[in-house]
Amino acid sequence: MKTIVVAVDESEPSRRALERAATLAKAFGSHLVVTTVVPANPPAAARSIGTDPVESEADHRAQLAAARRYLEGESLSAEYVEATGHEGQSIVAVAHEKSADLIVIGTRQPPLLVRLLGNAVSDTVTHHARCDVLIVH
Repeated sequence: MKTIVVAVDESEPSRRALERAATLAKAFGSHLVVTTVVPANPPAAARSIGTDPVESEADHRAQLAAARRYLEGESLSAEYVEATGHEGQSIVAVAHEKSADLIVIGTRQPPLLVRLLGNAVSDTVTHHARCDVLIVH
């Protein structure tokens, strides 16, 4: 297991995912890639270009900084990637770009409708990843 991608946000499951990824990185001597995704809405008008972020980039930078502090406390270094777009698709894209062997993500219990429609981030990641996925509850 050479490269592990872990997705972080402000949630408790995300914190546990980061801890699990750190444990695995230490055990296997893996390169750790920490990512956070600034979700974005599609352009509002047909002529609009790009995306319209719906959450603050500063909040996501703070999440990466918190992850860095935790990992440094565990004597681990990592690569940090801030992505923008659909959360699940962006996590998969980072993993593909970094040739990850494993993606570690936390999951909350999404509402039933979200689960039925398959719109949960963990569902998107597990269905589209080209590598193993560890979901931490």
